[in-house]
Amino acid sequence: MTQPTPSATPSPPPALSPAGRERLATAVAAEHAAIYGYGVIGPRLTKGSVSAAESAEAMHRRRRDQFSRLLGEGAPAAAAAYATPPLADAVAAAKLAGQIEERVTAAYRAALAVTEGDTRRQVLDAMIDAANRAAQWRRAAGTTPATVTFPGRG
Repeated sequence: MTQPTPSATPSPPPALSPAGRERLATAVAAEHAAIYGYGVIGPRLTKGSVSAAESAEAMHRRRRDQFSRLLGEGAPAAAAAYATPPLADAVAAAKLAGQIEERVTAAYRAALAVTEGDTRRQVLDAMIDAANRAAQWRRAAGTTPATVTFPGRG
């Protein structure tokens, strides 16, 4: 009996539902805001936190690009600017970084319910990454508790 040969070409992701497209677009918009936010936060951070912020910004760029490709022409464009609070010191910057990551986590959590297959796995990975970064920033800011029971839940 012969076995089917595995295909070198992966199967395409399942088509996104209208709700899936909408929520992934919201996640891409959250990624745009995060990228902008890290540009504002960076100069206020301690030297020890700058590399974490640079790494986070790079990940947000990768996620934005990943899900923008999936959405195609339906991907939202970045705004010219985003509202940010005044940042007096490194603690305020770390708190804002935590809030940014919480918003990104919430956007991906909302997309989990309306995606499936490999897309859903990618959304889950993005949500977990953002939730972990939120906890790291809460710790850096001295916020307790540093972790939350249900990340991304408003």
